[in-house]
Amino acid sequence: MAREDAVRCLRCLLYALNLLFWLMSACVLGVAAWIRDPLNTVLTLTAHTRLEEAAVLTYSPAVHPVVMAACCILIMVAMLGYCGTLRCNLLLLSWYFCSLLLIFCLELASAVWTYDEVAVQRSDMISLKSRMSNFGLQRYQWLTHTWNHFQTEFKCCGVIYFTDWLEMTEMEWPPDSCCSNPYLGCARIAYENDLSDLHQEGCGPKIYRFIRGTKQLQALRFLGVSIGVAQILAMALTLMLLWALYYGRKSPELDSTALPTAPDDSASLTVTHEPPAGALKSGCLRTNKGSPVMNATSKPSELQLEMECLS
Repeated sequence: MAREDAVRCLRCLLYALNLLFWLMSACVLGVAAWIRDPLNTVLTLTAHTRLEEAAVLTYSPAVHPVVMAACCILIMVAMLGYCGTLRCNLLLLSWYFCSLLLIFCLELASAVWTYDEVAVQRSDMISLKSRMSNFGLQRYQWLTHTWNHFQTEFKCCGVIYFTDWLEMTEMEWPPDSCCSNPYLGCARIAYENDLSDLHQEGCGPKIYRFIRGTKQLQALRFLGVSIGVAQILAMALTLMLLWALYYGRKSPELDSTALPTAPDDSASLTVTHEPPAGALKSGCLRTNKGSPVMNATSKPSELQLEMECLS
């Protein structure tokens, strides 16, 4: 009875952990997809600089393809674990344990391999100005689009201040993406009439804070650690469930081969009329519930004893 309760408890815990695997893996994939767009924009703006190397070192452990593949595989492995727990199948549970162990080792190796300290300073932001001179050129349309997209999304203008556009390019006013409410020609109107309509903060500090880490990156790190802890707990519970199921299957076989036989009552009641040898061998056997089963050959011995008492 205690073993059945333990198995039921282990199965419930594994159900909950597999559900957590589905939810956390889906969250990791969703947050990683959400963070890839601004990351690609930053990598484009900081190409061939120390800032690009710093951004890669910061975000590689979280959005590495190995980690994304491991999350996708973990969703399928959780399905395997759910089926094995539901059917109490030793083979499926063994595959589940081995798969979790392999994924955990893969994630750990990826995290150790891609981890490195980020060495970036605010002075490195000045290197972004060297690429502003290509803004608006026909052969650098991709760079123009990236600058406009970053300034609109992060609400910034220039590297340090919006005057960087006037210093590094031949433009007479900043791009329209520097406006608080961008529309065609808004930057010219704001520059000539009201500078408060332009973003006052530069994009350099925004990029620096992005490289140092965002809330999305912190969420990915937290989810990664949570998945690792849940995998260790799931492997431990799976081993316990495998042991309980294996021992539960072996114990009935041991009970059936080592059950003691009860002495025959007819042999103790009479000396002159002993039961046949076959009756002693088949005597009082016990069922799986432990209740004695009387042998049909003992009935003639009881009738014979009553006849002798009457005579």
